[in-house]
Amino acid sequence: SDLQKQEERGELLQPLIFVLLVLCSVLLYFKVSLMDPGFVKPEEEEKEGEDKGQGVVIPQIPGDIKLRRCGYCLVKQPMRAKHCQLCQHCVRRYDHHCPWLENCVGERNHPLFIVYLSVQLLVLLWGGHVAWSGLYFEQSGEWLQHNIFLLVSFLLIFIFTVVVLLLLVSHLYLISCNTTTWEFMSHHHISYLRHSELEHPFDQGIILNLWRFFC
Repeated sequence: SDLQKQEERGELLQPLIFVLLVLCSVLLYFKVSLMDPGFVKPEEEEKEGEDKGQGVVIPQIPGDIKLRRCGYCLVKQPMRAKHCQLCQHCVRRYDHHCPWLENCVGERNHPLFIVYLSVQLLVLLWGGHVAWSGLYFEQSGEWLQHNIFLLVSFLLIFIFTVVVLLLLVSHLYLISCNTTTWEFMSHHHISYLRHSELEHPFDQGIILNLWRFFC
């Protein structure tokens, strides 16, 4: 049959990989949106001194800055945590609240969020290539009628590709500096950054920043 001949020629491999990438993207979306982004829980307060025993050195952070209790949920906030009024929780290493995920991006799901953006970008680039390759250009009145669906699809894919690409690049830059979107946007309003002599006081070099973030 035609299906068997296509399988023998390897023509079914690319569509199969594309479908698997789409499925992976959907699974990552639900995983990132449903998982705990790093909510600060009251029973974890006694663990606030554990980080001191892990040998993690934070340079140029003034020693007189003390942890404070959140005015909303009354838990003791670790450094780099922020209360999200939409989630009604304090989130460790808070980055931002994503309206598309209906969840915060924080300490626990930020790496998976980057993986999700990467897979989504690959799917969009592949889909854009398929849509573009299906277009054929002719100087006739029926050209638009025959190609309107592919043309609209390509334009939408192009717009989403630019958005996802810019989002991914900006996050990778911030990760390489060991900072978050919240810290980058609100630098002058955060006590431990406002009193720091360095623009990125948590920066320990690109390689170590990436290693600690993903591993």
